[in-house]
Amino acid sequence: MAVVTTFTTADASRRILDQIRDLFFTAFDDSFTEHDWEHALGGWHIVAVDGDEIVSHAAVVERVLEVGNHPVRTGSVEGVATYPSRQREGLGTLVMVETSYLLRTQFEMGALATSVRGFYENLGWQRWRGPTYVRCGAELVRTEDEDDGIMVMPFGSSEGIDLASSLTCQSRVGDDW
Repeated sequence: MAVVTTFTTADASRRILDQIRDLFFTAFDDSFTEHDWEHALGGWHIVAVDGDEIVSHAAVVERVLEVGNHPVRTGSVEGVATYPSRQREGLGTLVMVETSYLLRTQFEMGALATSVRGFYENLGWQRWRGPTYVRCGAELVRTEDEDDGIMVMPFGSSEGIDLASSLTCQSRVGDDW
């Protein structure tokens, strides 16, 4: 039986971080990059552990997203993965339920980028319907290719946000979203 636990990157041992990294590269084959790994560091890790093996993972890192012109302190969900041999056991759901709790206690909104929208919709995530942008210094760059893959979990002060307004993130190395 898997147990879900939460810890920060700063509190994780090298062995635990190596286990998480191995999980990513196994679950995503060659599509996971070093930049993707870096995006999952610096915040919280929510893991399902079976015995001494991490079998599922999600990270939450802080980002400020702009909804229209309003900055929102957001927990960006990164590096959601479950070992392929352990998929369809509910482990990803267990991790994401705990992730939702962390988001609600630490942030104003949750956000993630995905091509697997149905999984997240079943957990209460909503598709962003407005245009997306990346801020590169003072310049805003339209990211039309990301429009259909951004999902949010509004709650508290973000509960009534307009999902059809613009959504902007700060540029970063690798995938911006």
